[in-house]
Formats: sequence, C-alpha cells, structure tokens
Amino acid sequence: MEETRDGGIADGEAMEPEAQKGGAESRPQAREKWANKTEFLLSMAGGIIGLENVVRFPYLCYKNGGGVFFIPYFTFLFFCGLPIFFLETALGQYTSEGGITAWRKICPMFEGVGVASQVIVIYLNIYYIVILAWALFYLFNCFWSTLPWTSCDNYWNTVYCQNISATYTGVHRPDADWSFLYNETYRFGDNYSMSFQNESEWPTFTVTSSEQEYWFHRMLRGTNSGGLGSVNADLSMCLLLAWVISYFCIFKGVKTIGKVVYFTATFPYLMLFILCIRGVTLPGAATGISYYLYPDISKLSSPDVWCDAGTQVFFSYAMCQGVLTALGSYNKYNNDCYKDCIALCFLNSGTSIFAGFVVFSILGFMAHQQGLPIEDVVSSGAELTFIAYPRALSLLPGPQFWSVLFFLMVLLLGLDSQFVCVESLATALIDLFPGVLRKRRKLLVLGIAVIFFLLGLPFITKGGIHLFTVMNTYGLSGINLLFIACFETIVVAWVYGANRFYDNIEDMIGYAPFPVLKYCWLFITPLICASTLLYSLSVSSVDQFVPHWSYKFAPLLTVIPMVCIPIFLFISLRRGRDIITPSGDLKQLRPNSPRLTLFNRVIIKAQRSRHIQEDGAEKANTEHTSGV
Repeated sequence: MEETRDGGIADGEAMEPEAQKGGAESRPQAREKWANKTEFLLSMAGGIIGLENVVRFPYLCYKNGGGVFFIPYFTFLFFCGLPIFFLETALGQYTSEGGITAWRKICPMFEGVGVASQVIVIYLNIYYIVILAWALFYLFNCFWSTLPWTSCDNYWNTVYCQNISATYTGVHRPDADWSFLYNETYRFGDNYSMSFQNESEWPTFTVTSSEQEYWFHRMLRGTNSGGLGSVNADLSMCLLLAWVISYFCIFKGVKTIGKVVYFTATFPYLMLFILCIRGVTLPGAATGISYYLYPDISKLSSPDVWCDAGTQVFFSYAMCQGVLTALGSYNKYNNDCYKDCIALCFLNSGTSIFAGFVVFSILGFMAHQQGLPIEDVVSSGAELTFIAYPRALSLLPGPQFWSVLFFLMVLLLGLDSQFVCVESLATALIDLFPGVLRKRRKLLVLGIAVIFFLLGLPFITKGGIHLFTVMNTYGLSGINLLFIACFETIVVAWVYGANRFYDNIEDMIGYAPFPVLKYCWLFITPLICASTLLYSLSVSSVDQFVPHWSYKFAPLLTVIPMVCIPIFLFISLRRGRDIITPSGDLKQLRPNSPRLTLFNRVIIKAQRSRHIQEDGAEKANTEHTSGV
C-alpha cells in the first residue's frame, strides 16, 4: 500500500475498501492532507473572517444598543455558533469527506443536508466574486491624482451632484443645505433600487454626493428601467481578473491554498491595524467609538436584536455551507480540532470587535469634519464599503494611500472567503466521484471558474444591482442557514447519536470535549435555531426595493436549499435499506455502546455499521486507524 508523508496508509486506500476490490486501475488517488496545522488554521481563519466582520458587525452593534449587543451576540456564539462550528469541522475530520459525502457516511437518509449546504455555497460563489470585482474596480481607480469619486466634474455626474469639500466654506450659514448627506429619501438603497417609469415619479431631493454618483452612475452604470440591460465591460474585466486570481490560488487544492493563506489571511490584519492607529488619532474618533460601544439596555427586549445577533454569527462563521467540513476533512485523524475551533471562534469575534473601533473612529472623524451627528454618517454593507468609507478616507491627507490600503484589505478579505467557497464545492464534487475527478482536479476547478464567471455576468449588467439585492435578500437569508442548522444538530444528536459522536471525537483528539456541547446539540442549539427561524419567517420583509420581475424567481432562491433535505429523504425511503446506518469504514471507538443516553438512561441503543459483521468489527476499525 502507498504511504503518506506521516507514515500512515493513504486515505484513498484506507477509506475506500470497495475500490480496492476493483483493482488498481479503478482506485482513486490518495486524499491530500494539510502540510501542517498552521495552514489549516490560516485557511479556516481566512474562510470565516471576511467582510461580515468589518462591514456588518460594527453597524449591528451601533444599531442594536452598542455594547449591549455583545450579550445576544455571545449568547448565540456559545450556544449555537461554537457547537455547530465544532460539529461541522469534527465531522469533516472524522469522515475525511466533503460537505455531501460526510453526511451520507454517517446517515444516508440525510444526505440532503449536505446538498442543501452546497446550494448555499453555489450562491456564495456568485455573490462574493461580484463584490471582489467592485473592490478591484475601486482599487484601480485609487491611483488617480484626484480620487474620481470626490469630484463632480466628470462625465458621469448629474446636475444634482455636490462636492462635499466645496461646501465646507458655506456650512456656517443658517440656510446651508446638507440634505445630500443625510436625506432619508435619497439614500444609497433608494438610489439604485427604486424603479420608476418616468422622471416625475422620482423622489424629491436637492443634491447627491459625488461618492453616490460615482457608485451608481460610473461603476454600476445603474438603470431604473427594471431590466438588466447590457454588461458593463470594465466590470466584466474585473470579474474575470478576480476569477483568474482565485483559480491560480486554489487549482492544486490544499497544496496551493495552504501557501497562499500565509499572505491573504494575515495581511488584512496588518492593514486593519494601520487603519486603526490612524483612525483613533483623528479628531472626532472618540465620539464615533462611544456611539459604537455606548450601551442601550432597552434594546435587549427587542426580538430583532437577537435575530440580528444570530444571523451575524451564522454568516460570519461560515456555518451550514459545507466549508468547515471540507477544510476539516484535510486534517489528520488525530488533530485536536476541539482546541482549534475554540481558538478560531475567539479570533473571529475578536476581529469583529476590533474592526468596530476602526470603522467608527473613521466615521467619527467624518462626522466631526462635516459638523453632522454621527447617526447621519453611519451606514452598513455596500453603502459603508463603497460610499461612506471612501468619502471618509478622501478627507485624510494622502487619500490615495489610505484608499489603496482599504480596498486592498477588502479584496484580500473577500478572496479568502471566495477560496474556501470554491474549495468546498470542488471537494464535495471530488468526493462524490473520486475515481473520476480527483485526478482531474485542475480541470474541475477551471470548469467551476468558467461556469460561475458566466453566472456572474448578469450581476454586473446595468440592472445587475437589483439581481445582487435579490440574491442577498433571498438566497443568502438567515432562514436557509437556520433551517439547515436545525437538521444538522438533530441528525448528529438524535439519529446518529450524540454519545457515539462524542466517542468519535474522543478517539480523534484523545479526550472528551466539554459535556455541555452534547446538550447543546440535543436541545439548546436546535431550540434556539428553530425559534429564531420561526420569528424570521413571521417578520420576513425586504428592506430594499427590487423590481417586480425579480419576484418571479426570488422565492426559489430560498426554497431550493430547503427542499433538498426532504427530496433526498424521500429518495432514501424509496431505497429502503441502511437509510440510518453509518458507513462500515468509519471507526467506532465503542461499537457496542448506546448511541444516546440521558441521565443514565438509554435513549437510543447501539447500532452496527454497514458491511461490518460481529466478528469483523475490530478488524475494520484497525484497518481504518492505520491511515492516521
């Protein structure tokens, strides 16, 4: 048998006993492993720490009671985030399989849980790369002698454009009009998303900022006609470049990803630190930070605050997307993934909190410079990234340098997330057809890049921002993630067996994890997720206007991941054999022990794995451990 670098038998042989019977010609190549723990940790950190931490979390803190928001946030983190984060990572490491086949191996009936997560990954592979194209566009334009979004003297500007700097001299006048900065009628969301049939129906406003016009009229070349229109050529080149970069960073799998993340996962921290040092030294920074952290206890009684906290945890930790399972599957069997997950969770949340100081110190400076209340300059999402922050940076000495630094950080944060999304999909497909695709990985990744480049083109048309809004609202809604999370915990805890999964983890890491995790999987996590899901469904609404044509397919984006689970459940029931029996090549530390016990009472009895006879169980276990 072929041996791996650590002296064990290659996973492709240890995990595929059926392939051995077919002869060497049908045997898949050995599965790769991370070269060291650092590569795994950096890849995980790059995958879970992204734009949500820098763009969304600070705004949610400000919106939901400042420092008080930490209470629901950490409640969700400890009782939902950490249990599911560890569950998915440990599942990948235990099975050495991607996001679909890992669920098939522990419970064939619920293979649809893995399929549903890959549908979310498909959405993300389109969504993230569009943001990267936008970031590249802004990055290239940071090298102008005058930043193009600070001027109203360009061909894309309208008669309503107002240069902020030019208005400073008249701001002391009682009749000074600053409505273009804080007019709620014409904010970013309405600017690009409202669809009117004639000019008389447009909202009433006085002027708009040059940053708004650059975003909508220059980069997006937006249209309010309601259709998609033609593809923006320069954005399509940025989209192509983003895919080229992504492809060459991941086409060899963990061999290249493990090396690339040494730069892409660490350099954003350097830039974030530099921006923080600059931000906190600016006038008005303390006011901005106080708005970020000032506690408002009354917010705790609002269900929306708790819902926002839960959604933030699920998105920022890349849960229910198959990403954690895929990255964990390249670990060695005896890696201590328990301590890894705890460290990564604290790193993720710590980054989010630190990013809040960076963002609000700059926003506080902008409010100070413009003589506005902080609430009139605070924004989130794309508005913060592509309008508010460029505006703030343009007020600093040497704005080109700070703008390059910021958009390079945005690009690297997005690239890491894009890497792991593509890797998750590629790993899932390769593990479904290892004999065919493992040796053709480069072609597979190239095919994924080409297909998703073409799927991304409608999002960079003149009306593509409408499509982007629909994807963000429906396809990547917290409803999907909460639904998948409920099934993940139920399948592991109540079908496969919480006790048995604990035994698997103990066999891998050498000790049993904290017992509370078991009860989180059994009761606390699914209960919290189900309650949040029901509340989200009861108050679900669209914050931004989207054209009527989008409603024809928008609900499908939400429904498709959810229906995968019952469809595959029905298919398994039609087969009628071994629908809840785990694969025989999975090692069981205590095969004769109950799968689930509560308060010293047996709830679910022991279960034999498929293909393992009474007298052959120990032999199969021994063969499996030889690969670690």
